[in-house]
Amino acid sequence: MPVDFTAIDFETANSHPSSACAVGLVRVRSGRVVDRAEWLIRPPAGHAEFLPFNIKIHGITAEMVASARTWEDQLDELREFIDADVTVAHNASFDMGVIRAACAETVTPTPRLKYLCSVQVSRKTYEIPSHRLPLAAEAAGFGEFAHHDALADAEACAAIISDAARRHEVDDLVQLAKKTGLRIQQLKAIPLKL
Repeated sequence: MPVDFTAIDFETANSHPSSACAVGLVRVRSGRVVDRAEWLIRPPAGHAEFLPFNIKIHGITAEMVASARTWEDQLDELREFIDADVTVAHNASFDMGVIRAACAETVTPTPRLKYLCSVQVSRKTYEIPSHRLPLAAEAAGFGEFAHHDALADAEACAAIISDAARRHEVDDLVQLAKKTGLRIQQLKAIPLKL
């Protein structure tokens, strides 16, 4: 089934959501990947510490991002890649939380993205013991990939959504959300504390 969307995945330097250190983006048209992008991000100064736990997960270090663009310097490119697409992410609350927190931390406007969570779609599509990205991607026929590499994770997420659309016999993400009893969410800025 032909579906259009952009899949996104972030890796973070530590447990603070504004500490994005890498992003992977995959554009899908008619259910097929047509474009990919990935880059490193230098986290904001207040949240730039790379914890050993995070490094062990994704292999990205402070030295690797020392000359990378900051959040605010790469945000326009991120927006341009997504354009007007619905964005999908595996555990979207994490990835949308990264965008929201990084924009708040750097005092940059939060993109008003529409998004859908592929974990929730997976739960409504596959009978599997866990809906972690590797198992859900395998159920979608995606096979092995470098889990916690931002681009590879975005591609796996894209495979889940494309496969779910086919299985549910729908042509777009609005129909997929409706068929699975979900709804497309709207990203909003963190409310200012007075």
